[in-house]
Amino acid sequence: MEDNTKLLESLLERATDFGKTSLELVKLKTLDKSTDIVSSLVPNSIVFVLIVTFMLFLNLGIALWLGDILGKIFYGFFVVAAFYILAGIVIHFFMHKWIKKLVGNYFIKLMLK
Repeated sequence: MEDNTKLLESLLERATDFGKTSLELVKLKTLDKSTDIVSSLVPNSIVFVLIVTFMLFLNLGIALWLGDILGKIFYGFFVVAAFYILAGIVIHFFMHKWIKKLVGNYFIKLMLK
């Protein structure tokens, strides 16, 4: 009977250790994944900000240039705005699902990496 009690205590102790180790492993895997995602998002965010700044100044230049060609500066801004509203409509109606799928797959790939 005493052997069974010691065996049961040993088994319970091992199960407790296994549970603690498994919990620690989950914590470390979560930390690894979140660190990997954040570390990949920071450089991508910096590149995104630089591209947005470039596009802003490019669009201002194109709007001023078109305004100069059309005779009044604000006409150039109207033309650039019209281009972006048309691009937005095309993207919304024709490319929305494709972009959603692309972004979803990117984040899934990051999570499963």
